[in-house]
Formats: sequence, C-alpha cells, structure tokens
Amino acid sequence: EELLAQTINVAVDLKLIKPQDLSRVIVDSTVQHKAIAHPTDSRLLETARTKLVEAAKEVGIDLKQTFAKEGKSLIRKAGRYAHARQFKRMRRAIKRQRTIVGRLQREVDRKASAIGAAVREALGETLDKAARIVAQSGQRKAADGQPKLYAWHAPEVNCISKGKARTPYEFGVKVGIASTLNGNLIVGAKAFHGNPYDGHTLYEQLEQTSILMQDSRSKPTTAFVDLGYRGVDADNPGVAIRHRGRFKTLNAQERKLLKRRQAIEPIIGHLKADHRMDRCHLKGEQGDRLHAVLCAAGYNIRWLLRMIAKK
Repeated sequence: EELLAQTINVAVDLKLIKPQDLSRVIVDSTVQHKAIAHPTDSRLLETARTKLVEAAKEVGIDLKQTFAKEGKSLIRKAGRYAHARQFKRMRRAIKRQRTIVGRLQREVDRKASAIGAAVREALGETLDKAARIVAQSGQRKAADGQPKLYAWHAPEVNCISKGKARTPYEFGVKVGIASTLNGNLIVGAKAFHGNPYDGHTLYEQLEQTSILMQDSRSKPTTAFVDLGYRGVDADNPGVAIRHRGRFKTLNAQERKLLKRRQAIEPIIGHLKADHRMDRCHLKGEQGDRLHAVLCAAGYNIRWLLRMIAKK
C-alpha cells in the first residue's frame, strides 16, 4: 500500500493530476480469479483421496487399500460421461468416489486416534477437508454457515456470480477498485473475502483511499458508483454517493459527471489484461490482498511513465 501511495504522491508532485481531482472517485468491484482448476466434484474427490493416502504414508499409517487404480479410472469415467451428457452414469461414478474417500477418511481417523492425539491433531486439517468434500459432493446447495470448498490448496476461494452470460460463475475473490473521476489514476485496491454485497465494501474502500491520499492532504468527498452500491449513505457520512438510481434528484453538472462512471470499466480490463490481475498465484487471503494492491501499483507506474512522456 505504501508503494501505491507513492505513485499517487508522484502524480501530484509532478502536477500530472490536480489535488482537487482526488476528491472525486469512481468505485467498482470485479473478481480476481485464483489459480485453481475448474472445481468439479470428481476432481475434488480424487484430490482428497490422493491427499489422504499421502498424509497417512507420512505418519506411518498402513492402509488396507489406497484405491489408486480405481480412483484414476473413476475420474476418467466421470469426465467422459459428463462430456457425453450421460449424467446418471456420471453420478454413479461420483457416488463411488464419495464412498472411497469416506472410507479412507474414517480409516485414517480411526488409526491416527489409536496411535496418539498428536498424530490425530497433525492430520486434523486433511481429515476435515476430506469430510467437507464428501459432504458437499452429495448435496446440491451448500450447508448453512459452511461455504463450499472449491480447491484443496486454496480454501479461501469463493464462487461469485456477476450475472455475465459468458462466465456465469467466477472462482476467486471480490476486489474493489477506486480511480479518480478525471485522469484515470487508481487510488485504491482492496480484496474482500466472503463475497460481501458491493455496498457493504464501500466504507472500507473509501477508508483505504483516504489513507493512501493523506500525504497530498486530500480525501474522497464524492463517489460515483453503479447500482450495486445503493442504500449505504448512512454508513458513509461525509461522502456524497452518486448513482443513476437517483438521476432525477441530480443537478445538470452531477448528471454530466455521472457519465464518467463507466471509465473504470476499461481500467479494470487493463488491470486484468496487462497487469496480471486475471489470475492470482499468491497463497492464501494475504496473497489475494497483496496481489490486488501490486497490480494497481503496476498500473499506476505505467500511467506515470505515459503521462511524463506526454508532458
């Protein structure tokens, strides 16, 4: 964040952007994809089987059967049946995979408890993940209070639906982006885990933006947003929130400025296409937060080089 703040300071010091332009910001959200394979039940169950066998081997547990040959055969069958749209046969293969993983999980749990509490505790995370995958693969919807597991190595991944026809579901984390209304300089980037409602992220996003701009003695006073940020005026005192839902109450100048809100869409496109926000390879929730800020800093550095050359 300090790196991102310095790019804003340089832009102001070199008079590439006016300090008063920092008070009007556009805020929008996007999905930062995680570097995971597409989460199918068959793939997750085979991963769980492999990880259980590896974990048991590491602590010296002898299993009756590892189901290695049958496991590989079942994942191939499930993929072929799905491709051929033979869903009854696909579900039968997945049911057998679920039986195998459940049997291995119970056997490892039983033998680890017999060895000692320390071994059981060491295998706790692996056993819990396997149990979650077995449970979720047998039900259509996620259990209340228990989000689905979409990747073994990245349990923080959320399934986010943005209403797009081409990509109805995206797997990653929601990221809020704030840019100046004039100049297209990014003044905030923050990852929000748990797939919160867009409006509930606005306070934290504006708070981060205020901190990043404090060296230039500026803070956002007007935020131009889309309809996903409606109804949060009380949570953001001191900031005028403008969106097309209250178009009739806006004056002529505010209506003109509101037309600039769409300028953040190509900024998000460039962040993904040119600055690596399309896929996050960093580990965990902290990795998601680091990646979002560093992509924004990379965008600003290129922006500075272009504006200096232009000047």
